[in-house]
Amino acid sequence: MPTATSIKLDDELKERIRQLAEARRRSAHWIMREAIEQYVEKEERREAFHQDGQRAWEGYRQDGLHLTSEEADAWLAKLEAGEDVDPPACHT
Repeated sequence: MPTATSIKLDDELKERIRQLAEARRRSAHWIMREAIEQYVEKEERREAFHQDGQRAWEGYRQDGLHLTSEEADAWLAKLEAGEDVDPPACHT
């Protein structure tokens, strides 16, 4: 169940939200909620990307397995050309 929260906004931002809500025929509440939801989703994706990078770095530090950028580029080029190829084997 949703719970109420409060946020302090300066008068200029409140007016901008009011004008946008009026133009979109939405409530100011809807505009603010939508903005917060979109921001949180974007930041969650950014954090997941960061965590994936951290896990990949830790994996590399532990076993040294990797592909060179040239190997990865060649594989991706084949995929882009429509070839159904497996990724190259990682190596140390």
